[in-house]
Order: sequence, then structure tokens, then C-alpha cells
Amino acid sequence: MQNSLKIGHRENSGHLRPHEHTSYIPLAFIVMVVGVILVGYSLLTVGRASAGDPPPQAGSIGLSGEVPTTPPKVAATITSPTNGQRFSTSPVTVSGSCPTGTLVEIFKNQIFAGSTPCTTAGTYKIDVDMLYGANSLTAQVFDDLNQEGPVSNAVNIVYDATPPASASLDLLNFSGAQLVLDTDAVYRGTFPGQMLNVPVTIIGGTAPYAVNVVWGDASNKVIPRGNTQIFNASHSYQKPGTYEITLQGTDSQQQVAFLTVAAIVNGQPASANGGSTSGGSKGGLNKLLVLWPLYAVTATLVVSFWMGETREKKILKITSSQIHPPSGIIPQNPA
Repeated sequence: MQNSLKIGHRENSGHLRPHEHTSYIPLAFIVMVVGVILVGYSLLTVGRASAGDPPPQAGSIGLSGEVPTTPPKVAATITSPTNGQRFSTSPVTVSGSCPTGTLVEIFKNQIFAGSTPCTTAGTYKIDVDMLYGANSLTAQVFDDLNQEGPVSNAVNIVYDATPPASASLDLLNFSGAQLVLDTDAVYRGTFPGQMLNVPVTIIGGTAPYAVNVVWGDASNKVIPRGNTQIFNASHSYQKPGTYEITLQGTDSQQQVAFLTVAAIVNGQPASANGGSTSGGSKGGLNKLLVLWPLYAVTATLVVSFWMGETREKKILKITSSQIHPPSGIIPQNPA
């Protein structure tokens, strides 16, 4: 006898089968932890944005201020030129030794003549424009806090240029024809992207004037002037470092004057974040605008799935109780 294989539909018994439900307790805990972290990050970001402080870096502490130190005790020396030398051209290269980490300022007849940083080898060299006749050169060092050190011994030289007939040989009287440039911008610090202003004074000469400012970063600017009133030469550096600013002035009589000063461009306060302080704060706020909606959507999905699964279980229980009533209860047949 051959057995026949029959496939038929099996009726639903109404019993609940074991259900592999989602582990909502761990999910709820994760969502809560993420929410606490996000709240803390939000408070920190908003606080920095309102205070304008740069975000601190991992493993570092941000501080600002000046720590008093002992002023330089060792004076710079002038090894070239030597005492008694005479020159017929200007500028003259002045060089010597200096304490490392200081700025060297050169003076001619007690008039500021230029500044340059001391090298790591403990030397300096700078071109200095001379005054007509005798020039008494001195060097003085300054530290990072602009504390002055001792003044070097004077080196006396002579600039043998023949001034115009109307010029006076009185070295402190610049009403004559000699052209001189002056500034008080010594070791002036700035940050990348910020404007550096160098105040320039034109003394003597014959108007009109033109001052060519070479900023030391392959850029220059020619500034025309019709008088000797003080003015600002402005520039913005893009990278930190020490720059040598050279000013060359000419007047209507084709006379030339030189001045060299050092500019220090510090590292950007928030450069480690790849942007400025305001940029970092703005970036943090932009992140919050993305993170909070994502967090809200995630939390809503978890709650929605939990509510849906809970409702499904209730419906299945009700259906099961109607099909298989508890023992002793006879379901009523409809009339």
C-alpha cells in the first residue's frame, strides 16, 4: 500500500509563541548616557562662545598673563663698525654679540635707528641709516617682556656725506634737508590674520614723500605722503614667526632714508584647532545644531519601537484569551 503525502493548512492554535523581544533597558541606558554627554558638551560650547575663550587642548592648560622675570644683565656689544671709522655711504651694517632670546635695538646719537632679534648663535646684524657727520652708536637689549638690559659702550663713527648747502650740521636739528625715518614700533607683537600697525614719522627732507614698506613676507607697500605728520603702515601676516620690516623713504630731492624694525607674529591662540577663537566657538555651535536633532530622532525611534512592541503583546494576549479561555470558563455561543 502506497502512502500518500498530504499537505494541508494548520489552524492557528491561538497560543503565544516565545518572542525574542528587543533589549530596551540597555538601549534606554545608552540613550540616557549619550544625552548626559551631549548636555555637558552643549553647556561647555555655549559657555566658551559667550566668554570668547579658545577651547582647551587635550593634556594642556590655557593660561594668559605675564610672569615677572629678571631683566637682561648682559649687554650687547658692537664689533662692527669700529671706533673712529669713516663712511661715505649709508646705511652702515652694525653687528656684534648679544644674549640669546633678546631683541637688540640700535641707537644713533640717542635716536632709535632699528631693531633685530638676537640669533640662537648669540649674534646680530642690522643695516642702520647714518646721520650727517658724527654718529655715536649704542646697542641695548630687551627681553620678551620689554624689560631693558644694559647699554653697550658707544662706538663713534663719521658719515662723510656732503649735505646740501641749506642743511645744518646740527645733528639734532632736522629742519634741514637730510631725510630721516623714525618709529616707536619695536618688537611689536601680533597674531596671524590680525592687523599690525607700524607708526612712522618722517623727519626733514622735502615734500612730497614716498615710503616703501617691505614687510618681510614677500610683500611690500608704497605709501605716498604730502607732509611729515605721523602715519600708520598696516599689514596682516598669515603665518607666525619673526619678520624684518624695512622702510625706505624718498623725498622730492631724491634723498633716501632707511629704517629696519623687527615684528613678532605669535602663534594663533586657537591654531591647534585649525581656526581662530571665534571660528572654534562657531564650529562647536554648528555641531550642536546637527547632534541634537540626531539625538532626538534616535530617542524617539527607541520609544516608538518599545510602545509598538508593548501594544503588540497586549493584542496577542487578548486574542489568545478569547480563543483559549481559562479553565472552568465556557465561552458563550452567540444566540
